[in-house]
Amino acid sequence: MPKRDDQAMVASWLEDHGDYLFRFALSRLGGDTEQARDMVQETLLAAWKGWEGFGGRSALRTWLVGILKHKITDHIRQQIRNRQLHEDVERDPTSDWFGADGHWQEAPKAWRASPESLFESTDFQRVLQRCLDALPALQREVFVLREMGGEDSGSICKSCDITATHLHVLMHRARMALRSCLDFNWFGRKAG
Repeated sequence: MPKRDDQAMVASWLEDHGDYLFRFALSRLGGDTEQARDMVQETLLAAWKGWEGFGGRSALRTWLVGILKHKITDHIRQQIRNRQLHEDVERDPTSDWFGADGHWQEAPKAWRASPESLFESTDFQRVLQRCLDALPALQREVFVLREMGGEDSGSICKSCDITATHLHVLMHRARMALRSCLDFNWFGRKAG
């Protein structure tokens, strides 16, 4: 519980800087007033807890805004980490291939051609490139780095600034989209 002097100090911060901090948070949180209030409250609490370390090396408002920026960044990161799986599935363009139990609606057909013979076919290479070009940029980048460049997951995550979970989702979506594209544009052809 803050001491009486601490309560007055925090109240003065709120009076002098609260509106500015709220508008700053509101602009970064897409207009979410409730979340902006929470971020300002967390900022003032963190500032109160860290007051002894402040030292006055910057203006008080600058210090408070710095704390607020970190709180907003942490909040956004936590939102991304805690995203519900069903939300990802709803946005996943391949989700209609699977039932509610996670099993295939219709299992994909086996490809008859060997990878070696496909690699040697310039026609197949052109179709593959078109399918790769149709992927969203980040999916294409991580797929090419991992499957064609042989990069390990850690270095891909670092270079693309993504989490391992995000990499897994991107790779899954890229593989499913490529399979669909190749099924339609190459393997759907009748051998002639």
